[in-house]
Amino acid sequence: MPKLRRVVRAAGVITALACAACTTTPGRTLLGTAARLGASRPVITVGSFDFPESVLLAYLYADALAARGYPVRVLPDLGPRELVDAALMTGPIKLVPEYAGSALEFVSLDRQHATANEAATTAALTRALASRGIVGARPAAAQDANAVVVTATTAARFHLDSTSDLARVARRLIFGGPPECPERPYCLPGLRRVYGLRFRAFVALDAGGPLTRQALESGDIGAALLFTTDPDIRARHLVVLTDDRGLQPAENVVPVLRRATAERYGPGLLLALNAVSAHLTTAVLASLDALVEIRGRAAKAVADSWLRSQGLLARSGEGS
Repeated sequence: MPKLRRVVRAAGVITALACAACTTTPGRTLLGTAARLGASRPVITVGSFDFPESVLLAYLYADALAARGYPVRVLPDLGPRELVDAALMTGPIKLVPEYAGSALEFVSLDRQHATANEAATTAALTRALASRGIVGARPAAAQDANAVVVTATTAARFHLDSTSDLARVARRLIFGGPPECPERPYCLPGLRRVYGLRFRAFVALDAGGPLTRQALESGDIGAALLFTTDPDIRARHLVVLTDDRGLQPAENVVPVLRRATAERYGPGLLLALNAVSAHLTTAVLASLDALVEIRGRAAKAVADSWLRSQGLLARSGEGS
C-alpha cells in the first residue's frame, strides 16, 4: 500500500481478532497433509487493510491456502497499517499481504528508506521483519506504487512520456494529490528534489480517490498523484508518466507472516503463497481491482475465479 494512501479506523479490533483466530473458514473442507496438520493447530488468520485491493489480496492468498487444506480465516477491512501490522506482530493476525516499500519504512520506524530497486527493498524488508519474528514469502511482480498521472490530452499536448518531461511545463500546471503531499518525501518534496518540478499551485484532494480523478478529467488540475493499480487509469484512458529517475519506492506485493506460523505448518505453506505471487503482475492486479471497484463484484468471488483460472483452486467437484 503506497505510503501516501490515507486510512482511518477506530481502535478496539484486537480483541475481536484474537477470538476470530479460533475458527476456520465456514464450509471449507480441509484435505491432505495440510488438513491433518490443521486439525490440531490454530487457524491462520489473514488480515487486510481497509481498502478494496487489500481485501482482494487477502482472499487471493487465503483461498489458495484453503484449497491446499490449510485452516484459514480472512479478516477483511480491518484498518490502517498501524493496526493491522501491530496485530501481526503481537499474534492475533498470522498473515498479511503487504507492500514492500511501505512495510519497510513502517517496520523500521522510518530508519530505512525504500528505493525503486525491488531486490534491495525486499532484502531490506526481510532483514527488518526478522527482528520482529516475521518472515516474508516471495514478492509478486505486482506493485501498487505512487504514480504521476495526466490525461491523454495533456500528455499529447505537451509531449509527456516521463516525469522528467514535466520539467518543461510544470509551472503551467496545477498538481493535485492527498493533503499531506506537500510534506511527504515521495510527493511534492521528492518531485522538486529529484525532478526539479515546481508546479503553478497545489490542490489538496483525496489519496488517489474520486476527487482527484474528477479534478484531473475536468481540467481543474493538470497532473495528479494516483496509484499504479487504480483501475480507473485504464478505464478513463489516463497516462502514467514513467518514474524515470526512480523517485518512487518499490511496492511489490509480498505476503508476510509470523515465523511461528511458517515453522508450524512447514515449507508447503510458503510454497502455496509463492505460487500465487508467481502469477500476480501489476496488470493482472489492476484488472482484478477493476472487477471489484468498477463492476462491483465481491472480492472473494473475484479471487476464487482468478485462482481457478490459474490452476490454484480446485474446480467444482475437485476438492473444497
